Amino acid sequence: MADVLEVRAEIERQIAGRTVCDQLERAAEQHPDAPAYSDPDGDAWRTLTYAQARRRVLEIAAAFVAIGLEPGESVALMMVNRSEHVLADLGAVHAGGVGCTVYSTFAPDQIAFVAGDVAARYAVLGGPAELARWQPVLGRLDGLRKIIMLDGTPSGDDRFMSWDDFLTLGRARLAEDPGAVGARSAAVTAGDVVTVLYTSGTTGMPKGVPLTHTNVFYEVAATDRLTSLPMRGTQISYLTYAHIAERILSLYLPLVKASHVHFCTDLAHLGTTLGQVRPMMFFGVPRVWEKMMARLLAVLATQPEEQRSAVRAAMEAGAAYIEAGQYGRTITPEIRAAYEQADASLLSVIRAMIGFDRAEWTATGAAPLPDEVQHFFAGLGLKVIDVYGMTETTGAFTGNSPACYRLGTVGMAEPGVEIRIAEDGEILTRSPLNTRGYLNRPEGGAELIDDDGWVHTGDIGTVDEDGFYRVVDRKKELIITAGGENISPAEIENHLKQHALIGQALAFGDNRPHPVAVLTLDAEVAPGWARARGIAFGSLAELAEHPEVLKEVKAGVEAANAKLARVQQVKKWALLGVEWTAETEELTPSLKLKRRIIHAKYADVIEGLYSR
Repeated sequence: MADVLEVRAEIERQIAGRTVCDQLERAAEQHPDAPAYSDPDGDAWRTLTYAQARRRVLEIAAAFVAIGLEPGESVALMMVNRSEHVLADLGAVHAGGVGCTVYSTFAPDQIAFVAGDVAARYAVLGGPAELARWQPVLGRLDGLRKIIMLDGTPSGDDRFMSWDDFLTLGRARLAEDPGAVGARSAAVTAGDVVTVLYTSGTTGMPKGVPLTHTNVFYEVAATDRLTSLPMRGTQISYLTYAHIAERILSLYLPLVKASHVHFCTDLAHLGTTLGQVRPMMFFGVPRVWEKMMARLLAVLATQPEEQRSAVRAAMEAGAAYIEAGQYGRTITPEIRAAYEQADASLLSVIRAMIGFDRAEWTATGAAPLPDEVQHFFAGLGLKVIDVYGMTETTGAFTGNSPACYRLGTVGMAEPGVEIRIAEDGEILTRSPLNTRGYLNRPEGGAELIDDDGWVHTGDIGTVDEDGFYRVVDRKKELIITAGGENISPAEIENHLKQHALIGQALAFGDNRPHPVAVLTLDAEVAPGWARARGIAFGSLAELAEHPEVLKEVKAGVEAANAKLARVQQVKKWALLGVEWTAETEELTPSLKLKRRIIHAKYADVIEGLYSR
């Protein structure tokens, strides 16, 4: 315990008094010509240096001051990942305000709740698509003074302002009175709230989580120690800034590392962007890694058997090398020699093809990464390592590192972080990463943080003798069968999703004699699989009913059951002819299952599995 507190004190001294405003100024002074943010512009990139970015932020801050933003007031943001998103957020903070990115998949009622809860006085929206989500509830947002539109500004309505007019105003005001913005940013303190992020709402309305400058810079310092990445590296921003991981990794961490952030505005273009940027670090939620694996397997399946055999042999050497490099294990000379040969002949070529040839830190979080996916990328010579945390802890509070990892775990406690497992198995944590509580919900804060400062995560977990943690499942999501067995649905689901055709899986069985599963096809892999076998189809729904598809999915379920204890095995299952997405409400914006929604939406399907 003494060591933990000593490390905590060391980090606290390192970040004492630091604010986003100070850090951006430092980055611009020390690395003025270093590329900061690049947006896609056709086949090229449009780039701002750190000096240019800070100048733009000050202009935006001046514009916010000019239109009436007062210190402590909130600015809601909804747009894709682009430089304007980061600059608008930083501009609001420099004006003394608070940035609040709203999930673009939120329904209008959720948007109204968030904007009202955070008391947003201004909003910055990307264009007509975002405005369409806000339009139905604008009449209920009396506190919203002005909406700034990057594109598609409605005419004849004084409530709206174009981004170009906003910037023009800011440039003029900054030139007239640069001291006004300087005074605002100088008044910002490390203990002030820098952002409010909203949980993605797996149950009920989302909850606002205020985070301070100290919260985020402690996480940045811990992440920096964990990753040991070089200064001025390259990275990609593609997850929403409403997600704590993206905020830390591509908004706050780059200010310290002077990283070059490239924006991917459409997830469909992520593969192309990876090839162009070749990032030094890459974070993906499990679904992103699963989809990449599925696409690579689909490509591999089209190759001649001789080539497939060579790739399999090389990947066996890769997996053996990564697995032998785990904490407490040894890479033998034979394993190293086999890997180096496989890497030189094939694996390095594959990594270069998919844009990971320069990657020094590849990680995942937000949900458990299936073992099969982790093993697959290990076969390519990539350590896709888990970190674990939540919005309420400013992101990760445990993590594996490239030099110290154990596959299948979420790593050790981050520097200066206390963790303990409660009597009922719940993971508790205490550190400067913890939020003060939920916005406008004192009763929720009391449930989250106890009198001794421990955050109750709601997750059940274990820790091994070396200090590596494992997350079993959400405390409230554990299945308790009619026979009294405690079962993790996530474990069942991860085994089911190991089959390439199965895109999503939900295990059910609370107070029932045995588990059943509701499955969906992978909308990217399944069509290609069918065409390769000459199966004619007109839709995903048709594919889900095809005998060959059902036969293959049945084999996938049986393979999953073979890896599960008897009480965990799925006895019946149903394959749906739809895809689950955040837009269709089965998934959160961070691609986690909304179990209650699925239980209600497919209640008849689930009941049918128990009655037949």
